[in-house]
Amino acid sequence: MPSVPTRPVRPAAPVPPVPVAAPGPDRSAVEAALAGLPRVVDLLAARAEEHDRDATFPYQGIEAVHEAGLLALTVSQRYGGPGGTLADTVRVLARLGRGDASVAVVTAFTLLQHAEQARRASWPAAGYRRLLTESRRGPALVNTLRAEPGGPTAALPTTVARRDDEGWLLTGRKTYCTGAEALAWMAVTARTDEPEPRVGTFLVRGESEGLEIDPTWDQLGLRASASHDVVLDAVRVPLELGLGLRTPGQEDGAEAELARAWHDLALAAVAVGVARAAEAWLIRFLNQRTPANLTEPLGTLPRYRAALGEIDAQLIGAEELLHGLAPRVDRGEPDAVGRTGPAHLLATRAAVTAVQQAVALTGNPGLSRRHPLERYLRDVLSSRVHLAPEEAVLDDAGRAALARGAKA
Repeated sequence: MPSVPTRPVRPAAPVPPVPVAAPGPDRSAVEAALAGLPRVVDLLAARAEEHDRDATFPYQGIEAVHEAGLLALTVSQRYGGPGGTLADTVRVLARLGRGDASVAVVTAFTLLQHAEQARRASWPAAGYRRLLTESRRGPALVNTLRAEPGGPTAALPTTVARRDDEGWLLTGRKTYCTGAEALAWMAVTARTDEPEPRVGTFLVRGESEGLEIDPTWDQLGLRASASHDVVLDAVRVPLELGLGLRTPGQEDGAEAELARAWHDLALAAVAVGVARAAEAWLIRFLNQRTPANLTEPLGTLPRYRAALGEIDAQLIGAEELLHGLAPRVDRGEPDAVGRTGPAHLLATRAAVTAVQQAVALTGNPGLSRRHPLERYLRDVLSSRVHLAPEEAVLDDAGRAALARGAKA
């Protein structure tokens, strides 16, 4: 999966984002897509164990998401889409996470790309029309490729874009590229080879000559996400598909904050969805499991009911946090965007703790490969890679609290 987008240093006073004016969502189209969620989740759950075991990409699952109209949920109405909001996105991803976390994560990054285009219209018109045409024919996955081997230690990307008479030639390696083998388009961050390098995003077709998928992804969880390395060797990119070229430090801070807010709540929703799936399995276990020394199932014992109640309370809190904050971001409330980092942290913590508690309650059965609970544990633990380092999130929150206190 790609690196977590860098959270810019927040100013002392919250600065509200200034979104691009866009039509509101087509609620009938959004609700029609959401109506297909239960069937899609069932289909994903039926194949999730197989794809996890074999670390194979869930093409059928992505196809089901596409056919339900969910993969293009955030395409703006100005482009003929339903214009789904962040609140809609959180709702969808929380449900998809119950079926297959890998499918949910792959879906999330495509939804985030369309949402960014709705706000900024950064893709050239012809390129985005091509993407939308492809998305009508079948799943057209998109992701931003930022992470590079060795982590974010350099001030500039090591991937280089060299200009010639025909456009750009990209050379470099990107790592943790979610959905790599199935991406229709890759938005690759790179620096130019100019005397004073600029940084930008270069739109690369997934089947481009000189592009190779290096199957490096062999992780504990999210095994079906195909988050492999992408190697670029003089990959040709048309001139107009080099976007947002700027000298370092000239980023649009408000847009970066808003993009980060969508990322925070979308990926947190996947983790909470996984935890809800774990809780559902635990409930069935407690209702059916009757140890030899008891005459009734474990669910009849107050200790187990209280433990289940603790899990449910944690997840209720996480859901209320996400589903309450997302509409505030959609409305452009000044302080909402600044709260999504802590919300991501708290929701992910709650999801991880809930699944760990479920495993502890079930003992050996919970860790058996014959049951899905151990997969939920691996997936929810792996979901933490989408979270910015906890120390950075908390330091940011502390700075904001100090700034508020100084004004009180």
